[in-house]
Order: sequence, then structure tokens, then C-alpha cells
Amino acid sequence: MDTAYSADLSALWLTCKLATVVTIILLLVGTPIAWWLSRTRSWFKGVIGAAVALPIVLPPTVIGFYLLVVMGPGGPLGELTQALHLGVLPFTFPGLVVASVIYSLPFVVQPLQNAFEGIPERTLEAAATLRASALDRFFSVALPLARPGLLTATVLGFAHTVGEFGVVLMIGGNIPDQTRVVSVQIYDHVEAMEYAQAHWLSGAMLVFSFAVLLALYTLNPSGKRK
Repeated sequence: MDTAYSADLSALWLTCKLATVVTIILLLVGTPIAWWLSRTRSWFKGVIGAAVALPIVLPPTVIGFYLLVVMGPGGPLGELTQALHLGVLPFTFPGLVVASVIYSLPFVVQPLQNAFEGIPERTLEAAATLRASALDRFFSVALPLARPGLLTATVLGFAHTVGEFGVVLMIGGNIPDQTRVVSVQIYDHVEAMEYAQAHWLSGAMLVFSFAVLLALYTLNPSGKRK
């Protein structure tokens, strides 16, 4: 029993670590994408927007399969990582990070894009008349005004990463202390008919998910109905 709970705690720690790293990367990558999508008039906007939103409609197994192909030994990314003496990404923690960033990207980009689109153009123009540079307008005006969207994006990105199953199973497999996250650990317990452990982990996930959504709807002004 002690071994089982030790494995559960290890899976919880790995899941939190993965979600934290992925959320930071998502904010760094997703924020400029969301800003560009909210401001550009390029015909290419539809292509980028559709590509970002693909994980919402594609089955996780499809995404996982193509990521395996791309990141595997014979794939373009796999050949690059091997040339850099980094090995291959599948069945490693960095591979989980890459897959999770791609899979959770729309859950960060879309709330941020909506928040940026809600900023009046005249507000940014007023800052420009005060000789604020484009970078200054973004950090001093746009980001503070988009704070509710930033909060939503952070929470959704973290929570969605925690709840992943199909993609992480295909890319990471089921390696203890390396790629076995909570969702995979629950699946293992059910397969082994260890329902007590499955209940414990599933209950923890249920409480966590409810707390996340409660915090989001309570603290985020944009989530309140007028």
C-alpha cells in the first residue's frame, strides 16, 4: 500500500511540474500569437487561427500519432534533436512538455485574443500620441487591460494540462517518475482493479478541477454576468 501511495504522490508531483512548465511556456508563446491575431488584418490570420484551434476538434490520439511521427527517430524534429545530441523526445519529460504545449495552446491563445480584441483602439492611439513605443504600449497599456483574459488563460492552460490523457499517454508512455502523470496513474489503477486508489486520485482531481473553475468564475470579472 505504501508503494502504491508513493507512486500516486510521484504522479501528482510530476503532473504539477508538467503543468507549471507548460503554462509558463504557453504564456510566453501564446501571448504574442494572441496579440498578433487580435491586431492583424492579414489574410493569413485565418490560417494561423485555425492551426492554433486544431487541438480543440482533433482527437488527442491523432495529435499524439503525428507528434510521434514528427518527433520520432525518422521525423524532422527527431532528426534535428539527434543531430544536436539531445536524443529523441518521445517517452521523455521534454517530449511531454512539447506535446502538452501544442495540445493546450488554444486554451491560452483564445482567451488572450478575446481580451486583446476588447481593448479600444483609441486607448492605444492615445498612448501613441504620448510617444509610447509599440513595446511600451503593449506592456504598459495592453497587458494591464487584458489582465482578466490573462488570468483565464493561465488557469485554463494549467488545468487543461493537468487533465490530459490521450496525448500524454501516446507521447510519454507510462514510465514511473518520468512520464506517468495522474491521468495515466488513474488508468493503471482501474486496469488493475485498484478502485480505492483510483477513487483517491480521481477525487483529488475532481476537487482540484472544481476549485480551479470556482476561482476562475469568482475572481475573474469577465466571467460575471452583467
